[in-house]
Amino acid sequence: MRISFKNLIFSALAFGFFALTHAQDFQGKAVYFSKTTMDLDNFGRGDLSEEQKKRIAERMKSMFEKTYILTFNKTESTYKEEEKLEAPGQGGFRMMMGNFTVGLQYKNVKEKQLLQEQEFFGKQFLVTDQLEPLEWKLEGETKQIGQYLCMKATAIKQVDNMDFMQMRRRPARDEKPEEKSKDSTKTNNPLDEIEVPKEIEVVAWYTPQIPVSQGPGEYWGLPGLILEINEGRTTVLCSKIVLNPEEKEELKIPSKGKEVTKEEYNDIMQKKMKEMQEMYRGQRGSGGGMRMRH
Repeated sequence: MRISFKNLIFSALAFGFFALTHAQDFQGKAVYFSKTTMDLDNFGRGDLSEEQKKRIAERMKSMFEKTYILTFNKTESTYKEEEKLEAPGQGGFRMMMGNFTVGLQYKNVKEKQLLQEQEFFGKQFLVTDQLEPLEWKLEGETKQIGQYLCMKATAIKQVDNMDFMQMRRRPARDEKPEEKSKDSTKTNNPLDEIEVPKEIEVVAWYTPQIPVSQGPGEYWGLPGLILEINEGRTTVLCSKIVLNPEEKEELKIPSKGKEVTKEEYNDIMQKKMKEMQEMYRGQRGSGGGMRMRH
């Protein structure tokens, strides 16, 4: 059996990192940058100028470009957004998203446990869930991310119907102008134009050089640390890794908020969203409008 030089080097590196990560007090830290793109061509019923689209994209940048820190050991990890000051002029575009704050996340791959702190309209929740493995398909492709050789895996993910990052505008129906004017069921509520796909393809790049079954967000279950995730319009990419830092960090288990299951939390969110829709329709009917906070 012939062994290529590339595979030989990869095996040697993997063995070295395997020994490193199986030390008694092993810990690592990875920094990820997350970016979500928006299709502004289909935003606002097509009545926005290019200048308005550019201004909206700039103001929403802070909501869709974030930095996260993953701290992990052999079986546990915490994942949290890096705190930073909000840029001026962002207030109006946080009307909805500002009332939805994702807090500390904790994963235990050995116990299949997922805990997530969430703040929703001023109320603190502790969402508890079981870690459900995706059916990863190992594709055999490789690429380099920084100093790490990564391998490709894909999976089909069922999308939570309250996943804001996967929301998109409903496809426009082919209608004649006179039909549009007669349709009294239509509203100007932007929430009525939004839908969430039932499933999306996820592409992951993981490195066996760091043999821990961890990754950003809810992702895990591969034979190596996940360094990149592509799902829908969102890309999460690792930009820095520190293994066995001099100062170890305690992996805190989230404990703030009312404990609810993910299903219960989604029900709470859906009821609030419905309440917002009804409020918007009431304001439109009375000649008012929903104004954004500044």
